[in-house]
Amino acid sequence: MSLPEIVSRAEWRAARAELLDKENAVTRALDALRAERRRLPMVPVDREYVFEGGDGKATLLDLFQGRQQLVVHHFVFEPEWETGCRCCSAFLDQIGHLAHLHARRTTFAAVSRAPFTRILPFKARMGWTVPWYSSDAGDFGADFGVVSERDGAAEGGELPARPGVSCFLSDGDRVFHTYSAHGRGLEGLGSTTSLLDLTALGRQEPWEEPRGRAHALGAPATPEHPRYHDEYDD
Repeated sequence: MSLPEIVSRAEWRAARAELLDKENAVTRALDALRAERRRLPMVPVDREYVFEGGDGKATLLDLFQGRQQLVVHHFVFEPEWETGCRCCSAFLDQIGHLAHLHARRTTFAAVSRAPFTRILPFKARMGWTVPWYSSDAGDFGADFGVVSERDGAAEGGELPARPGVSCFLSDGDRVFHTYSAHGRGLEGLGSTTSLLDLTALGRQEPWEEPRGRAHALGAPATPEHPRYHDEYDD
């Protein structure tokens, strides 16, 4: 196995400084890309979707839990399976405390095609507390790219399911689809900031472009800095 070259501390610092310049350039490029993502147009969601969760039947607007944004993890869990996708499970293991998202008026939830009665025991086994809903036989996953015709039909004519994340924005009782990512687009996600960076309102910090976007819908100001997760007023 080829290990890194052994050098003096001074040589390491020089190499590290050179790499830092490149890392800073990537950070600036990512900031520009995220601003461009926030400038994407949005699409009204006019279809009625019905989900089943811990409180019974729910609409897509119900999944927001009264907040302004919703990030949905399309968790691959097929109706006939006893347990969920291993890759999706590893992704959900990385999700941090939801209070930090809630403080930015953003709700996170998982949605799967499996019946809620199958989701519950697996969720308990994994020790997850995130909201999780069943879309059952509905078209929610297909409509937002979880089942893609571009991937081609699997054996038996079924289109393959794939993990994904979709972002939605609410304005009163209207819901809009703002962004979706699949495949390698999920790499690096899991932290509060990484999920907020996918949304139309972003991190809701003053330096973000477009300026003033975060409070355009009349929402109250968000905390300037993170707090302990038990100090937020939800």
